[in-house]
Amino acid sequence: MLREVVSNEWFTILIVMSLSFIAMAKFMFEHRFYDFLVLIGNSKYLKIYGRDQKFVDGFDTLLFLNLIISVSIFTYITYSTLIDPANFNLIGFSKLLIGIGALLLIKILLERLLGSLFEIDDVMDQYLFQKTSFKNLSGLFLLPINILLIYTIAPSKAVIFGTLGLMVLINIIGFATTFKSHQNMIMNNLFYFILYLCALEIGPYLILYHILINY
Repeated sequence: MLREVVSNEWFTILIVMSLSFIAMAKFMFEHRFYDFLVLIGNSKYLKIYGRDQKFVDGFDTLLFLNLIISVSIFTYITYSTLIDPANFNLIGFSKLLIGIGALLLIKILLERLLGSLFEIDDVMDQYLFQKTSFKNLSGLFLLPINILLIYTIAPSKAVIFGTLGLMVLINIIGFATTFKSHQNMIMNNLFYFILYLCALEIGPYLILYHILINY
């Protein structure tokens, strides 16, 4: 018997949407999808599909949509478990969904703008592709976890922090992969790299945390 959760209907709709995006990605880009699943520990995907990057990529877009939905659901579950167990509010959740989507998109656009300003478009495109790939992979892992937390497992601090640890680990692996690929350039421009990390990698998430806590 499914565990009762307030507003399961809305979560079900969102989860079905995420599953639909993933199914479309698998159907339209089947070979690429299977290469993507073994991204961790296998650089084949990054080498093959990172060569011909487009400003708007259909495969990445579909998985990015799943990422936004999955992160929004998990953020709501985390907030409800650790901070305020308030009833589900569709308007509030919609704002959260739009806010997370806007934050991620603005980050990408700013990073592309920096690439153009410093005339390192090729390097920035490769960096964004690698980073986006690992973020999308974390969104893929997050979807079944959200399903379990909504329908089966009662959210707890241990489960929440364990999931956060998994997400951080996936993105650390992605960061290490990127660092290894561009090690010489990063070490030669270490100050600017640290400045970039503070401004565009750490800063936006601190802002999002501040917004969630206060509003």
